[in-house]
Amino acid sequence: MIAIGCDHGGFKLKGAVIDFLKQNGYEVKDFGTDSEQSCDYVDYAKKVAFAVAGGECEKGILLCGTGIGMSIAANKVKGIRAAHCTDYFSAKYTRMHNDSNIICIGERITGAGLALELIKVFLETEFEGGRHAIRVAKIAELEK
Repeated sequence: MIAIGCDHGGFKLKGAVIDFLKQNGYEVKDFGTDSEQSCDYVDYAKKVAFAVAGGECEKGILLCGTGIGMSIAANKVKGIRAAHCTDYFSAKYTRMHNDSNIICIGERITGAGLALELIKVFLETEFEGGRHAIRVAKIAELEK
């Protein structure tokens, strides 16, 4: 199950992402928002981050105007490694090396076609483990 959430700045992109996920066989849990009416990104980052950290959802996708606010807010939740991605390399390597569990994308800076490519590589890329697992463990230690 993939958790998805957005604020008003990511609302248009969210529909395209949900359609893409469903067409590719993913189950989706939509945490909102449900319109372009102004709202606080933190509220949706929190919902998705807790769903992922708590094991209700395997990974998460957060969308806002830039992706930055969502990533800052989501990373405050213990167990979350949210990555703001704007290019293919970052989306792939944040999974391979950081075992990131949430991707954050900005609708106002990333076109829909690229956003779907980033999400695809993020969801399909496995964590390498090894020396990277040691580093991820050190990140978890910071949360204590």
